[in-house]
Amino acid sequence: MSMNSILIEIENSVAFITLNRPEVFNSFNREMALRFQDQLDVCKDNNDVRAIVITGSGKAFCAGQDLKEVTSPEMNPGFKKILEEHYNPIISRIREIKKPIIAAVNGVAAGAGANIALACDIVIASENASFIQAFSKIGLIPDSGGTYFLPRLIGFQKASALMMLGDKVSAAEAERIGMVYKVFASDEFEEGTKNLAYKTAQMPTQALGFIKELLNDSMSNSLKDQLDLESRLQIESAHSNDYNEGVNAFMEKRKPNFKGN
Repeated sequence: MSMNSILIEIENSVAFITLNRPEVFNSFNREMALRFQDQLDVCKDNNDVRAIVITGSGKAFCAGQDLKEVTSPEMNPGFKKILEEHYNPIISRIREIKKPIIAAVNGVAAGAGANIALACDIVIASENASFIQAFSKIGLIPDSGGTYFLPRLIGFQKASALMMLGDKVSAAEAERIGMVYKVFASDEFEEGTKNLAYKTAQMPTQALGFIKELLNDSMSNSLKDQLDLESRLQIESAHSNDYNEGVNAFMEKRKPNFKGN
């Protein structure tokens, strides 16, 4: 069992989590999925971490499930365990952690790998990246929240076609249709990722966490429920140290020094 399938480095209040099985395009096996969950929990509980970046090593972001595992009589955990113990908990953690999570898609993101990226708060991509809902090509259906997030990002009709046909979407096309926030030239991707992550980590973390909570609940709330939640969280935000710092910095015409509380 490799202990290096997930790498983590914390720098300038940013946790950089790297999926690290480049020999299989960073596809998930059980060990990697469970270790990924553990590292997300570490980031959640570490007050020094104010933003998280998820990326991949080598040429791929993540090719989804390692099919060698599911076709091996000895190693196959079964789809029930894979979904209930691997991918569903990963997606839940990404949405529940009240810190901004950036998917830095460096290469192909396929299957569950694509949908893990789309569950993040901000998705950026290298010009070399691509996205593919590969499930139908082997007789499966999209999982890992794909049927939840993708229609909301790009619309029902486009999402339906991409899921059924399994078309590959280039980084440029993904940006055009609203699947990703921004695309960087390949030689600017690493620097662009770090600059965005460092910027996000210096913002008012509590407020960003509240924005995440509001967006999560907006998926099912009525307008009244959403307005009520906005009111409650805005009042709570107005009692934060970061609000006071933001207002004082604005009045004093200086850059704010947010502490995340």
